[in-house]
Amino acid sequence: MSLSTVDRAPELRRQLRALTASRVFVGFPAGTALRRPDGDEPREVNNAFLGYVHNNGAPEANIPARPFMGPGIANAQGEIVARFNACAQSILRGGPVNIEATLHAVGLIAQNAIRAKISDGPFLPLAPATLAARRRRGRTGTQTLQDTGQMRNAVNYVIRPAAPSPRS
Repeated sequence: MSLSTVDRAPELRRQLRALTASRVFVGFPAGTALRRPDGDEPREVNNAFLGYVHNNGAPEANIPARPFMGPGIANAQGEIVARFNACAQSILRGGPVNIEATLHAVGLIAQNAIRAKISDGPFLPLAPATLAARRRRGRTGTQTLQDTGQMRNAVNYVIRPAAPSPRS
């Protein structure tokens, strides 16, 4: 009986490099940052700007921070880690691996988690002046961070090459 060995190290290294060669970014990519005109809203306001203001607050405009980006991602962290672990385990076993599908799945998980956080809160309630302004524009909704739904729907993901790491 003869034993043979197969050196899978080169393929393992190739797949692990492919897995770490890209990054998933979630937020307001340029393609979803623009907003449709809505009432008296200034044109330079886009979803990325509104997302930043609502996530971090703007004390000078009496807008409290209502964090949704970090908490949304934190809510999905277990599912994201599990997806990456499953991909890595498949690579180690020598099984079929679709790295691009894994990255897209992680992007969708994160995107949906942030959108869910915007929908579900909880956040500080809207000020009476904000509710009055909504009513003047014909809006009756009272849910925080959701007036037109444009910002929530604009949360998306992109996959980009990883920046080269600095060599020591």
